Amino acid sequence: MLRKIHKILLGNFGTKNEFNRNEWLEKTLLNIPKGQSILDAGAGELKYKNFCSHLKYVSQDFAQYDGGGNNEGLQVGDWDPNKVDIISDITDIPVEEESFDAIMCVEVLEHLPEPIKAIEEFSRVLKQGGRLILTTPFSSLTHFAPYYFSNGFSKYWYEAILPKYGFEIIELTYNGNYFSYIAQEMRRLRGVVKSYSRFTPLTSFFLNIFSFGMLRLLTSFDKKDKNSNELLCHGINVVALKK
Repeated sequence: MLRKIHKILLGNFGTKNEFNRNEWLEKTLLNIPKGQSILDAGAGELKYKNFCSHLKYVSQDFAQYDGGGNNEGLQVGDWDPNKVDIISDITDIPVEEESFDAIMCVEVLEHLPEPIKAIEEFSRVLKQGGRLILTTPFSSLTHFAPYYFSNGFSKYWYEAILPKYGFEIIELTYNGNYFSYIAQEMRRLRGVVKSYSRFTPLTSFFLNIFSFGMLRLLTSFDKKDKNSNELLCHGINVVALKK
């Protein structure tokens, strides 16, 4: 009952990380002219294919993650990457130079041991003037292990790396801010305690009280936010053009 009251009083603050990212991605993809080709690099289960109905969509993935990984951190369970068009290493995609008008790579770079090599490969297979659409976490918990090599990327990484490989950043936006990120983790706290600590009925009761108070505070802080995304946020969305 207390958890239902939480939901009524607190709304969905701290739950819109993925929703906001998908909303931005769909809008960004709609700006690509109809009929152009796009590579979904690291496409997994082709989650974003439906955003590309106006485009010539090609998917790529290494197709080794099975949903369970090494059973550490956050795993997704069932996972079927075998519908992708190209099964390859993302740093060595078997297509000719300048094959695509656009590339999207959504929440993938943190799963690469050498993400800069992926940027270099994107530059090779993207046409001049083509768009590179990237999203990555700014900070994240361990997920898809053992294929998890970085917990996030800052804007300074993009500003340092993308120009070296012929890209001009035309859009860089933050998803969420410090307060929404902490709110997300407050909502996740109960599950983390269950999995990684001692969980009792008394623990559950005090967690509900504590999280309710914290979420109320975080909601009020968010309403007067002053660029706390520069300190911490869910992720960064980037659009860059190949010069």
